[in-house]
Amino acid sequence: MDVESPDTTTHKTHMEQLASFDRDLTFVPVVNTRPQVLTPQQIDLYNERGVLFPVTSFDHEAAAANRAYFDALIANVQATEKDVNSIHGHHVRCRGLYDLCVAPQIVALVKDLLGPDVICWGTHYFCKLAGDEKEVSWHQDGTYWPFDKSRTVTAWLAIDDSDTQNGAMRVIPSTHRMGAFTTRVSTDGERNVLDDVVPDAQKYGEPVDLELKAGQVSLHSDMLLHGSRPNRSDRRRCGLTLRYCPPDVRALTGWNRGSIWAAGTDPSGHWANVPRPTGENP
Repeated sequence: MDVESPDTTTHKTHMEQLASFDRDLTFVPVVNTRPQVLTPQQIDLYNERGVLFPVTSFDHEAAAANRAYFDALIANVQATEKDVNSIHGHHVRCRGLYDLCVAPQIVALVKDLLGPDVICWGTHYFCKLAGDEKEVSWHQDGTYWPFDKSRTVTAWLAIDDSDTQNGAMRVIPSTHRMGAFTTRVSTDGERNVLDDVVPDAQKYGEPVDLELKAGQVSLHSDMLLHGSRPNRSDRRRCGLTLRYCPPDVRALTGWNRGSIWAAGTDPSGHWANVPRPTGENP
């Protein structure tokens, strides 16, 4: 979910709007007999499990540059007393973040799953500071997003090393093929970042921690059950989510305005193609 913990009224209205839309939340398997970067076996694994990891996209030097870039962004955020997870959608005004959206080594992976025309419609840095006691409940991104069909692939780029100790993302493989799950409202005692939770999620399978080194990427379907535990370590855990879909997806409430044509084109013109920012304006 890209919008962190909205107030109850806003969240309720958003979910009521989604309920009124005719959406297809069925996972569509990838058919690609000639992938350029991934192997046919990885394509099959993504179809079966809904997730691929780890995939190395940035070497040590580039990963260090990604971390330094985020360090500068978060310093700006903390100076203005904003939440550390408020760096959301800033690719439309931050040149360095825009460049990560169209980074060839990430886009090439996504093209093997989505085809030659790829839209990047959203970005969000998810940062857990050392000792952060909050958790992210089990949820499916696709149920929150106002799109007419489930076709988004999320590339989760590790800015820091991410492991079981500092709250790595967890997934329940193959749940992306089970449709939309029933949710309940989260309680205050759960210390949940989100407002909803899929109850008894682990009855659908054994959770897997997506442990990644900085510079590595995981790829997951928008209908995959996932979440994360608190960060009880003395290390930060930050990841950048990059959201991609094919241009035949339709955004229902204006979520197409901040999009980028990461590869190919959109002949329909539904998706905006925001220009590369001239500087850094978080």
